[in-house]
Amino acid sequence: MGAILTDRVAVITGGSRGIGRATALAAARRGFRVVVGYATNKAAADDVVAQIGASNGKAIAVKCDVARESDILALFEAADKFGTLGALVNNAGIVGKTSRLDEMSAERIAQMMAVNVTGSLLCAREAVKRMSTRHGGNGGVIVNLSSVAAKLGAANTYIDYAASKGAIDSFTLGLGYEVAAEGIRVAAIRPGLIDTEIHASGGEPDRAHRLAGNVPMKRVGTAEEIANAIVWLMSDDASYVTSAILDVSGGR
Repeated sequence: MGAILTDRVAVITGGSRGIGRATALAAARRGFRVVVGYATNKAAADDVVAQIGASNGKAIAVKCDVARESDILALFEAADKFGTLGALVNNAGIVGKTSRLDEMSAERIAQMMAVNVTGSLLCAREAVKRMSTRHGGNGGVIVNLSSVAAKLGAANTYIDYAASKGAIDSFTLGLGYEVAAEGIRVAAIRPGLIDTEIHASGGEPDRAHRLAGNVPMKRVGTAEEIANAIVWLMSDDASYVTSAILDVSGGR
């Protein structure tokens, strides 16, 4: 793993559970000071911070609903007090109940885009302001969480979620080109079927395991497998990688 400056801060949205939690722990092991953003579950976020502290790492938990710009601004202000921003992981995301488009409300679709798309763009905006050499920064990395759903479309399941992740793919490419000469690398991970709590929020807690037979590797992935890919992108080992989207999906 490439060397990472120990005063560098990594902001991880949705860092209290699932892929975000695994990424927070993995980033701390690689020397980052971690800001764990969480929307509602303070106890879970505090647990992540405690685990990092028990391993001599440094972390803080900051309440942040990425659908609220004021929360995002507060998240990055807290990060500024914690050290020099070196990485952002745009992990916070939601999924709705399994549904066809003709059964979806405008409110559901608007909330999906507010969290999964606008929230990621605003977090990245704040990161660029701090990391870009154009603004006097030292460079850094932004890793966005997409989904294989962006390619598959998620028909009869949640095409609003798939569409939001398609937007993340386009955003990753464009922002990567925009800031490539300013010391910032931008990449995305497209997870496949991962064993996390997000399936329960969609009303199907067993969904990943139920569909595992459709995966070429015949199993679901773990949050740790996604986190390992994310922290590789955050490291100097990925120093020539930008505007790239990496599938971590068992071939799905």
